[in-house]
Amino acid sequence: TRATSGPPRATMLRTVVIAACVAGSYAFTASPALIRAGAATRATSGISGMKMQAKSKAVPFLSQPEALDGSMAGDVGFDPFGISSVIDIKWLRESELKHGRICMLAATGCLVQEVVHLPGPAFSQKMALNAWAAAPRGGMISILVAIGLIEMISNRFALTATDMFANPNRVPGDLGFDPLSLGANPANRARFELSEVIHGRAAMMGFSGMVHQMIVSKQAPIEQLMHFKAVDSSLMKLGGAAGNLGY
Repeated sequence: TRATSGPPRATMLRTVVIAACVAGSYAFTASPALIRAGAATRATSGISGMKMQAKSKAVPFLSQPEALDGSMAGDVGFDPFGISSVIDIKWLRESELKHGRICMLAATGCLVQEVVHLPGPAFSQKMALNAWAAAPRGGMISILVAIGLIEMISNRFALTATDMFANPNRVPGDLGFDPLSLGANPANRARFELSEVIHGRAAMMGFSGMVHQMIVSKQAPIEQLMHFKAVDSSLMKLGGAAGNLGY
């Protein structure tokens, strides 16, 4: 009896061991319903991640800054240093618009300076840098004081990023100046706001280029366009106002 009962017992033991292994492995296997739920969760998380990690239009390999949501004219998500995450975006836009407006006037002034002068030898310089250096100091200081007063009064002495926009209804750069009512139509207003930002940015680059061009070439912008001279080593010495400052 012992001889005939041995093999069935061994077979049964092997069967029990295999069944136990299968049951143990199944414990670590998710059910089909759970697998489907997990796949749906991963898909949703992926979509949410894509929204949270939207890329900047201006710098596609960087994430779009949270403050640059496209609501402002000319906003293309350009903030590679993350300044808008530290400083109020409204204050930054106010600064951009003011610098752009000043540089539009400055770029125009660099060109007008070559052909139109005030009477007197102190205003006879064709190059803007030389004209700035030759102008009477009292006049330049008066202009600087006037600009400072206008800036302070127009902002009611709230000039910092922490207090300039304490009033939530204040719009960056909006001084209510529209004598021709160009912004009466909302569509026209949006178009002109975009044009101002684009032209202001171009003027900032253009004015900077004019200043460096005058330093290097010793020629005014229009003069260089009409009578171009190649830059050589002798022209690399700074002249005009920069030279007078010791550069």
